[in-house]
Amino acid sequence: MTHPVDVHVGKRIRHRRWLVGMTQQQLAERVGIKFQQIQKYETGANRVSASRLWDIADALDVSVSFFFEGLESDSAALPDNVPANLMGDKEALDLIRSYYAIPEHQRRRLFELARVLSDVA
Repeated sequence: MTHPVDVHVGKRIRHRRWLVGMTQQQLAERVGIKFQQIQKYETGANRVSASRLWDIADALDVSVSFFFEGLESDSAALPDNVPANLMGDKEALDLIRSYYAIPEHQRRRLFELARVLSDVA
């Protein structure tokens, strides 16, 4: 049976990997393991050792603490209309990645447009 912490850490690995646009294969190569092992980490099927988590954090350019953020509150702070698995949703992560690829001044205008549209809906 998987431990909730292992599942959370795995989701955070997948989340960060998607945000930086990296495949499981690319991450595995940077860490020096097989991509199947990354799959197992991301599902929480296998625990990530401290040294391996250190290597993954380095490859994904985050601190080790990134993988534990939100662990205590996980989805308790999300509004009712936001799905609890938002950061596990590939479409949502693709949208976020695309959003941050837009130049800042245009991104601000898009943000304001989205806010107006959500108020109308």
